[in-house]
Formats: sequence, C-alpha cells, structure tokens
Amino acid sequence: MSTTFKLSLKPNEKIYLNGAVIRVDRKVTLELLNDVQFLLESHVLQPEDASTPLRQLYFILQIMLMNPEGAPEARAMFRRSLPLLLASFKDERICNALKQVDRMVGEDNVYEALKTIRSLYAFERQVLQENDDDEMDEARPLAVGAR
Repeated sequence: MSTTFKLSLKPNEKIYLNGAVIRVDRKVTLELLNDVQFLLESHVLQPEDASTPLRQLYFILQIMLMNPEGAPEARAMFRRSLPLLLASFKDERICNALKQVDRMVGEDNVYEALKTIRSLYAFERQVLQENDDDEMDEARPLAVGAR
C-alpha cells in the first residue's frame, strides 16, 4: 500500500490491524497512512466455516494477519498446502488465481491474496458441485438390475 487508504467502520465493528484487535464504539473512518496488514471483521472466517479447500487456505492466510507471532508457522502451512491445491484443482481460473495468490504472499501482500481467494469461492462451489454430480453418476446403476 503506497498511498493512504480509508476504511469506514460501523459502531461496534472490529478491525484486525497488525495483530491488534480494535473495536470502535461509533461510526468512524480510519485513514491508514502507511503500509499495514489489516482484516475487517466481516472478512474473518470462523474455523467451523473453513469447510472447503479454498476456505481452508483462506483461514491459513487469515492467521498470518491476525496473529503475527504465529505467521511463520502459518506461512509454512501455506507453502505445504498450495501445491496440493494446485494439483487437485483442474479449473484453470482457480489454478491461475492460486499462482497469483502465491506471488502476493511471497510479496507479503496477504490482504490482496485473501481478496483473491474470496473471489474464487463461487468457482470452487461450481467445481465441487460438478465433482459431486460426477460421483453420483458413477455410483448410479444404468438400469434396474444392472451390475
């Protein structure tokens, strides 16, 4: 982030800023004047919601922003997880975006990487649904009594 960045927060909304959790008591606009790692409360994924491969990857990166002390371990987990995801997804849009995510994380631009992953959720849902449909077709007999 090379220029200033303005964020508008609602009353009682939280922002995770360089590992600190900040809650505002009224509507406020924050102007970030330098490079900072942040995550808005509305973008925080709860552990129980990390139920798909991309959401799990998002959760790993989210830890890097929310817990700077745990960032090295989260980064190592990201490095182990990314090749597995690239090998498991055949969708070119997802694979290309994941390569961009890898570049962003390498450049320490985790916030942008998270935004990119969120933009892939619809594609992932479609791919997972197609895989479920294919498995159902394979499991379904062609005719009554067929083997």
